[in-house]
Amino acid sequence: MTEHRIFKLPFASLYPAYLNKAERKGRTQAEVDSIICWLTGYDSAGLAQQLSAQTDIAGFFAQAPLFQPNAALIKGVVCGVRVEEVADPLTRKIRYLDKLIDELAKGKSMDKILRKAP
Repeated sequence: MTEHRIFKLPFASLYPAYLNKAERKGRTQAEVDSIICWLTGYDSAGLAQQLSAQTDIAGFFAQAPLFQPNAALIKGVVCGVRVEEVADPLTRKIRYLDKLIDELAKGKSMDKILRKAP
């Protein structure tokens, strides 16, 4: 099976799209970073290092210190596809992040986005 070309795209080139989507809806870079760090286990310094190193998306997720164990709680549709039904593990991780950023842009509270108990 051939690898999808998005896997080789630098995460740093995708990051501004996430920021723009959130900021257009009045959300902040800190919230976007918080979501990325929650999902991947990176701290702020680790995220900054990955962005400056131009790590590709496959490497970004492969090097993630601790992928969120509660990620399976992320459900919904992104681009017409249910994220929980995506077969490829890397594509599913990308879609999880897409879904979280969508929720942020739609105004959900950070507690709900990060799947925290009330």
